[in-house]
Amino acid sequence: MRLAAGFGEICVNYETLLCEMKEQVARVTLNRPQVLHALNAAVFDELESVFMTLAADVEVRVILLTGMGEKAFAAGADISELTGLSAAEGEAKARRGQEVFRLIETCGKPVIACINGFALGGGCELAMACTMRLASETARMGQPEVKLGLVPGYGGTQRLPRLVGRPMALKLLLTGEMIGAAEALRIGLVEEVVPADRLMERAEALARTMVGMAPLAVAGCMEAVRWGSELGLDAALDVEAEIFGRLCGTEDKAEGTKAFLEKRSAVWVGR
Repeated sequence: MRLAAGFGEICVNYETLLCEMKEQVARVTLNRPQVLHALNAAVFDELESVFMTLAADVEVRVILLTGMGEKAFAAGADISELTGLSAAEGEAKARRGQEVFRLIETCGKPVIACINGFALGGGCELAMACTMRLASETARMGQPEVKLGLVPGYGGTQRLPRLVGRPMALKLLLTGEMIGAAEALRIGLVEEVVPADRLMERAEALARTMVGMAPLAVAGCMEAVRWGSELGLDAALDVEAEIFGRLCGTEDKAEGTKAFLEKRSAVWVGR
């Protein structure tokens, strides 16, 4: 499925989100403003579809993920879908969310969460599944599931400790506390905080920097770091060496080293 050019031009027709493309950067925007982009089954289906499409498109180098407007990135799960769930149905729902968020996390391309307003519950979990997180000064984040008699089901109990450390993660999980952008930055839940009117501008600037790098090397860095968080050090170092060797056999490595010696900009081909 090809993507149209130019932010503001819808490239794929979805009911719950928008997808746009400009100069190798895709922007995916959650679009259920009437419920602050709450995550329901339709949203999961369409997130899966769009990220599979973007992952397979060689023209897409970086993906921005945000929510329509300034009120919310995603306010959480759609509570109306949770009230009548049985134990078996609840587990299936959690596994479905985990599956989609894992797809985002492992799609092989940098995904920048642009957090504009509330990112609570499933919305916070969605942000944590992204490669990095930028927050507007008005962002509010948290995992309030304990207030519903639940735990986070889409990876929050696992990704949050990896980002902020076990004690801080437990504090947020056990209190259901909602924190602001400055505190999220302090504890490492987000990487940058910017004024709300500069959020997408800054995200696009970061994306442009990444687009200028060798695409296979970018993917290799993400792969190595991901395995490093899931393996012991010795096994992770083996993975790093394998990826380094793999890249040494690419056209991009030959071009990059040649361009450096010739003091010119490299032209990447992704091979």
